[in-house]
Amino acid sequence: MTDARKIIHCDCDCFYASIEMRDNPSLADKPIAVGGSPERRGVIATCNYAARQFGVHSAMASATARKRCPSLIIIRPDMEKYRLASTQIHDIFKRYTDLIEPLSLDEAYLDASSCIQ
Repeated sequence: MTDARKIIHCDCDCFYASIEMRDNPSLADKPIAVGGSPERRGVIATCNYAARQFGVHSAMASATARKRCPSLIIIRPDMEKYRLASTQIHDIFKRYTDLIEPLSLDEAYLDASSCIQ
C-alpha cells in the first residue's frame, strides 16, 4: 500500500456565467458574459461557451467583446450571489474532506487521501 496523497483540483467552468444561466435558464443558449459596461471601459470576468464561439474571453475589454459579438448580453457581476453558490459548493466538498484549500470562489484543492475508495 502506498502513502501517496490524493489531491483533487476542482475548477467550476465559467462560474459566474453558469450561475447566471442557472438563475435565468432563458440565457442558456444566448451568448452572455459577466463583466463591466462597454461604455465605461469594463472588462469581461467570464463568459459562456456561446460567447466563446465569437472569440470572447475573460479579461477582454467589454467594448471589444461587444464588437466581436454584437448580440452579447453583458451582465453586471453579483458577487453576493456568487459567494453564496461558492459556499454551497464548498459544503459539498466538506462531505468528503475537511482538507480544502480554496483558491478563489470557483476553484479549490481537496485532499481526499482519507476518503474510502
